[in-house]
Amino acid sequence: MMRAVLAGTIVLGLAAGPAVAQDTTAAQKNAQKAGSSSANASADHTFVMQAAKGGLAEVQLGQLAADKASSDEVKKFGQRMVTDHSKANDELKSLAQSKNITLPTDLDPKDKATHDRLAKLSGAAFDRAYMQHMLADHRKDVNEFKKESTSGKDSDVKAWASKTLPTLEEHLKLAQDANKAVGTSGSTSTKNKGTSGRK
Repeated sequence: MMRAVLAGTIVLGLAAGPAVAQDTTAAQKNAQKAGSSSANASADHTFVMQAAKGGLAEVQLGQLAADKASSDEVKKFGQRMVTDHSKANDELKSLAQSKNITLPTDLDPKDKATHDRLAKLSGAAFDRAYMQHMLADHRKDVNEFKKESTSGKDSDVKAWASKTLPTLEEHLKLAQDANKAVGTSGSTSTKNKGTSGRK
């Protein structure tokens, strides 16, 4: 009798096994779907945050250039950065509010360090350093906005990236022209930035 009960339990256990396994597999698939959609949302969220940080930096560095640049072309470029990026920042702020994303209001430490470094320069040295930074920065921005405009998952964020991309491409062209005007090669090589100082 005991053997019969034991055998029946084993048979029931074996029959239930595949059903339990199927439930587990379905749950894993659902979790993976949820995980990948949150990863996609996270990528869009990261793009929005990075764009906001970059936009803040463009405006503040543009104001610096409009005030400090010795070249008229660099002054004009700086003013253009303030105008265009202020507009884009306002659009991004509205978009972020609709997504319940809180955007940064201060420069991040890296951009603050760039601002402080440029603020100490003047004349042609400022013009060259600012334009080299703008050239490198806009190359990066154009690539990031192209990527978001083609592979973003959030349709609103994707649309904003697509709308803003042509302006950034124009900024890149202006930065290349201004770089030539101030006599830089446009290279982004850094020349011994503080490597010789020992504590």
